[in-house]
Amino acid sequence: MNEIQIAVLQMRAGADRDENHRRTMEMAGRAAGQGAKIICTQELYRGYYFCQTEDHEYFSWADPIPGDVTRDWQELARKHGIVVVVSLFERRAPGLYHNSAVVIDADGTDLGIYRKTHIPDDPQFMEKFYFTPGDLGYRVFETRYGRVGVLICWDQWFPEAARITAMMGAEVLFYPTAIGWLPGEKAQFGEDQLQAWMTIQRSHAIANGCYVAAANRIGLEENGATQGIEFWGNSFIVDPFGRFLARGSSDAEEIVSATMNPALMDEVRTHWPFFRDRRTDLYGPLQQKYLR
Repeated sequence: MNEIQIAVLQMRAGADRDENHRRTMEMAGRAAGQGAKIICTQELYRGYYFCQTEDHEYFSWADPIPGDVTRDWQELARKHGIVVVVSLFERRAPGLYHNSAVVIDADGTDLGIYRKTHIPDDPQFMEKFYFTPGDLGYRVFETRYGRVGVLICWDQWFPEAARITAMMGAEVLFYPTAIGWLPGEKAQFGEDQLQAWMTIQRSHAIANGCYVAAANRIGLEENGATQGIEFWGNSFIVDPFGRFLARGSSDAEEIVSATMNPALMDEVRTHWPFFRDRRTDLYGPLQQKYLR
């Protein structure tokens, strides 16, 4: 029940994928030096957000798991004694790709992967072209410093995903994320979109009595074929009351860190016993797409 410092990394992604990898690992090392024990990257940190268009060339960006990239992270985890959650474009087999996150324990052990369950298909978020929906279900990873649940970006809008992962014992839900504004929509919808994004995740923390940590990227990313996406940053960590413990800016690279206290989870769940009062006998309709 010891307190543990956790951190999410908020960064810009440049054109050089190897440089993105190097800089992200460097920032993770700095976070470890500041006391963080569990560290999470932003979604698909190795490159800019390529899903703005459908282009077969981008499949060459995928990495095998395990592979050279995960071995680099294993070495870093061993060196600093940290747990890392690393978001990658996974090349599982020829023609089969996932949006995945690998969890590496503090001794460098590869604990396994979570594959993104909910795959969006929206203007400039054309992920269904690239990613096969995850087939491993929801997962919780027993690490040296606590039980870690991982969900990825679009998953964060679905309360079912958060609930199930929390019910499996997660003390903290990490959400590697790549979300931002389409420049033509920002003036009209920007603030409402940002507030909705934070509110839904804070609600997961409250409803499940756990910590939530979201790692988002920053910067305008363009590929010449679209208006680009202005990633809004605002990476954050909230406690089981949904209170902000730490929050990043909209435009700066930052290590966003806070202390997680499992004892608070026990206190909150005792006083707000949502799990106790769940009516599982009435939840069968949730297995349907719609009820009309």
